[in-house]
Amino acid sequence: MKLLKNITYILFLSLLWANITFAQKKTDNPTLKIYRATATKINNLIHTKLDVRFDYKKQYLYGKAWITLKPYIYPTDSLTLDAKGMDIKTVAVVKTGKNIPLKYSYDSLLLKINLDKTYNSTDSYTIFVNYTAKPNELKTKGSQAITDAKGLYFINPDSTQKGKPVQIWTQGETEASSVWFPTIDKPNQKTTQEITLTVPSKYITLSNGAIISQKKNPDGTRSDTWKMDKPHAPYLFMMAVGNFKVYHDKWKNIPVDYYLEPEYAPYAKDIFGLTPEMIGFFSSKLGIDYPWNKYAQIAVRDYVSGAMENTTATLHGDFVHQTKRELIDGSAGEDVIAHELFHQWFGDYVTAESWSNLSVNESFADLSETLWLEYKHGKDAGDEHNFEAMQAYLNSAQAKTKNLIRFYYADKEEVFDVVTYQKGGRILNMLRTYLGNTVFYKGLNHYLTQNALGNGEAHQLRLAFEKASGKDLNWFFNQWYYSPGHPDLKITYKWDDASKTQTVYLAQTQDEEAFKLPMKIDVYVAGKKQTHPYFMTSKLDSVVLKLSAKPDLVNIDADKILLATKKDDKTIEQFAFQYANAPQYLDRLEALKAASTKLGNTFAQKILMLALADKYEGLRLAAIQAIDLENPEIKNATLPILIDMAKNDNKTKVKAAALEVLASLNDVAYIELFNNAIKEQSYAVQSAGLKGIAELDIDAAFKLAKKLENESKGALSNTISSIYANKGDENNFEFVNKAFEKAGVQQKFNTVGAFATMLGKINDVQNFKTGLNQIKKFTIDNKKYGIGAFMQNIFNSILKTKTENITTSAVTNDNLKAQIEYLKSTIEATK
Repeated sequence: MKLLKNITYILFLSLLWANITFAQKKTDNPTLKIYRATATKINNLIHTKLDVRFDYKKQYLYGKAWITLKPYIYPTDSLTLDAKGMDIKTVAVVKTGKNIPLKYSYDSLLLKINLDKTYNSTDSYTIFVNYTAKPNELKTKGSQAITDAKGLYFINPDSTQKGKPVQIWTQGETEASSVWFPTIDKPNQKTTQEITLTVPSKYITLSNGAIISQKKNPDGTRSDTWKMDKPHAPYLFMMAVGNFKVYHDKWKNIPVDYYLEPEYAPYAKDIFGLTPEMIGFFSSKLGIDYPWNKYAQIAVRDYVSGAMENTTATLHGDFVHQTKRELIDGSAGEDVIAHELFHQWFGDYVTAESWSNLSVNESFADLSETLWLEYKHGKDAGDEHNFEAMQAYLNSAQAKTKNLIRFYYADKEEVFDVVTYQKGGRILNMLRTYLGNTVFYKGLNHYLTQNALGNGEAHQLRLAFEKASGKDLNWFFNQWYYSPGHPDLKITYKWDDASKTQTVYLAQTQDEEAFKLPMKIDVYVAGKKQTHPYFMTSKLDSVVLKLSAKPDLVNIDADKILLATKKDDKTIEQFAFQYANAPQYLDRLEALKAASTKLGNTFAQKILMLALADKYEGLRLAAIQAIDLENPEIKNATLPILIDMAKNDNKTKVKAAALEVLASLNDVAYIELFNNAIKEQSYAVQSAGLKGIAELDIDAAFKLAKKLENESKGALSNTISSIYANKGDENNFEFVNKAFEKAGVQQKFNTVGAFATMLGKINDVQNFKTGLNQIKKFTIDNKKYGIGAFMQNIFNSILKTKTENITTSAVTNDNLKAQIEYLKSTIEATK
């Protein structure tokens, strides 16, 4: 499961992580005193056979389930199944092909069955259940990763939403599969599977495993049967139904399929085409080939998360829908594709035995993003991703109170957070550095091999790494897996010229006990680098180095891998040396950040100039953002570089960023640059060019926006919306409304102010309500991420505009009054 997709570290993400209120902070909450044990196994799932059909009008599933089980170890005469919000029609045991009715009780959540006899652990038995699943009538609660938990979703089932496809799809994690079929819905259960879906014949189906039969029915439906011959957890069951086109790819002899809506089917290879290479890369690193008989990926509408690693069939949100032109500016889903694929080993092949141990699924998937980017796009790309993930954790004040492995929580959904994902991934990256790549991957191989098609937990992970390395790793797991927090590291320096001695003072200033921190220290003296391994074990420590001369740089944590905050007392001159000589992405970023606050300094300016010419686009972008054009010296030095970047940089996002800085100057000298940018294929570059024109001539920009709107997407659509909000009227509402509807979460956050401005101009009551409902939905869906106060300001700004627009026109006033009344009710509903 991937958290909110790729929302990078700007204002929305800061709000998201900084404002999440964790239930665990409420120490008086009695649920936090409950030990969350692994589910006790009384009966073991063996095989699950399902036959399902759908009522699109009622949004029901009519199902038949044959569930084969065995007592785990002790004899039993009863069975409890999870079955949420269903109508149960028949419960029977299957004997010689006949259904023998059984007594049962059902409370809408649990189906408790009295078996026909006492069964021993060597006995298997099959239970038949005839049921109706009614997901929309079930009240559920989601999590940070999963915004809803009703298991089965009907999208536009009555075809009333123009332009939106009819779809059905499922989401099982954490325990929502039992909304659409009865099962023992726990992660420590594993079962093989066979499912027959009867659907209108015009639709395509997808489920786990291989399709083994398709049968046309006289009533215009078709029955597709999918079979999964290896056991997996119930929460990983999936099905999807809709109008999809399928692109067939492969890795070795394993089918690799991509399911997309017809509009995006021509771009299937562009969107998902790296998947076979990813499978090969991960298989090679783990020493275990992809363990299933196929791998499919499907993109659906209105998905309740980023993506989900259903065994052999990953489900993505529609954020992955991109055309070739959109992909010029970068993939919206490459890291997510890697994340969900890695889950096929960590999560599906070996599954966390309990939600307390969720991180043995999610931390590995999170790490896989860094591993893939490092392999495919270079170490700087991997290091940037690792750093941004680390910042997501460090910027969440509440997260430092939580263990990575959590046996105490109010609700299992709370475990899907920045600790389980980002912190866990960074911990594994530290361990990879400490053990070395060869030993690290050997440990992963041990873990997967020893727990294949079963369950795992953090203790087993430790033992696997200890077997691979020959090292005792209790200290590492105790402080990082079973204790909260992280070190806050303060670093100061002292050089004694008389004794030629460099002393480095290290202080851990956090309230918690000292962390044991293995690290490397690089010392640069007279053009040569010396590397010193060091192991910090106390809160206060010092390192004394006898050197031939005063060092140009002492670089603590030279691998730049420690999960810690750092206050490093280097001079700006030392940071300049660091930028020019130290090899890591974070070496250069640290220097650039230090320089950005001292741009009047010659060494800081040197750092800025180096960053503008950096080989890695991420640092060129950061350098552009650091430029202070109010400083004449900086302006004169950087303008020629910015102009060259705007014309010639080989990365469109860098080119666009340079154009936007030039646009801020409001200088007609750059109009040719802006006009040329409009002619490029990159939406980001076009957007920046249009912004530049708008700064100089809003009327010209408005006319240009009208010409561009039909072919616009992404950043360009956002800019056109802003221009229409500024210069347009109600005639432009349809475009702005549709652009907001299609936008991702981050784009919505970026453009909601412009959308509000447009709504301020709307006279038609129905148009106003349509637009306001979109903002209302966005607010409610994302309120848990701390945007409530910000959105209230947005609503109040619209209210202020409408109140000020009251005129003597009766018609206008009636419309305004209706809008104001609706707006006030919306404000109350979103408080």
